[in-house]
Amino acid sequence: MKVALVGNQAFGLLNFRAALIQRLVRDGHEVTALVPDYTASSRAAVVALGATPMDHSISRNGVNPLRDFRATWQLRQTLRRIAPDVVLSYTVKPVVFGTLAAWLAGAKRRFALIEGLGHAFIHSETLKQRLLQGFVSSLYRVALGRADRTLFLNRDDETEFTRRSIVPPGRSVVVGTIGVDLRQWRAAPPVSDPVTFLFIGRLLFEKGVAEFVEAARQVRRDFPATRFVLVGDVDTNPSSIDRETVLDWVASGLLDWPGHTDVRPWIARSSVFVLPSYREGFPRATQEAMAMGRAVITTDVPGCRETVIEDNNGFLVPPRDAVALATAMRHFLERPELIDMMGRKSREVAEKRFDIERANDRILAAMGMA
Repeated sequence: MKVALVGNQAFGLLNFRAALIQRLVRDGHEVTALVPDYTASSRAAVVALGATPMDHSISRNGVNPLRDFRATWQLRQTLRRIAPDVVLSYTVKPVVFGTLAAWLAGAKRRFALIEGLGHAFIHSETLKQRLLQGFVSSLYRVALGRADRTLFLNRDDETEFTRRSIVPPGRSVVVGTIGVDLRQWRAAPPVSDPVTFLFIGRLLFEKGVAEFVEAARQVRRDFPATRFVLVGDVDTNPSSIDRETVLDWVASGLLDWPGHTDVRPWIARSSVFVLPSYREGFPRATQEAMAMGRAVITTDVPGCRETVIEDNNGFLVPPRDAVALATAMRHFLERPELIDMMGRKSREVAEKRFDIERANDRILAAMGMA
């Protein structure tokens, strides 16, 4: 069977879809992976997985209907040449325009994976934001009406799309986490001197970066030796924090910022993982940190609350609340034994719930390919 994956970034394809590609190839399928930003090294990496890399021109961000529909038509032409039996699209714009292109190309079976609702559904304070939300909802409605099934990572997102009549009744399923390879993400002893709080992700306001920084300011008044680390880079997303602001935080001595880099060594050099996001699908960075045995502080919002058992492997705090976040951080500073105890609980949760092989079983079962 021919399978096409349509995503928005080579890095994400290799970081989050490699195991799924290998599984499909192992099961005897012919896999084509389409993203817009291949380099020579990322193409070679996809080939090494056993798949064929191909390009499309759907941009990651921005709303330019003429450009997007031109890119959709070009992708339709590409898919007609490939003639896949199954197309799986993921991330916002590939879900919309990739699914439409697959339908126009006559692909027999079309699936959409919703990994989070994105910027448009998090912000609705202004008229412009509400208009954008309505526009994006309409695009989703048209595209997902042409998908055989829509896959969600958490129940809240499925409920939201059903309530808005974006996804047709009876054509969605919650698959849960996309998982991590527990053999690669092994438990490591947490750092205790200094106690180090770690954030990993794109540096977006909606990821709670501003709350993380404000909580760091508050905590360091009482615990000046505490270390705070941001791993991740600024982004083209409209919610991105600008680079000058981040450099000001670094210059003030408030935190360290290694930028976009391999996260595994930074998790190993941390005590507690922190994700104060406003909403997620099912955050991969939290799963990686838990697999390595890190206690977690995260927000009580869709996607994030699924990772923490309160007072067991970490703490849940309200979103957009730096004071509550600082209070949770102080729990670990005042009772440092929680760092190791809750970290071990995180690894136990990861072993029970985040194994990537079982996650891929669920995804393929939802697509009728198990």
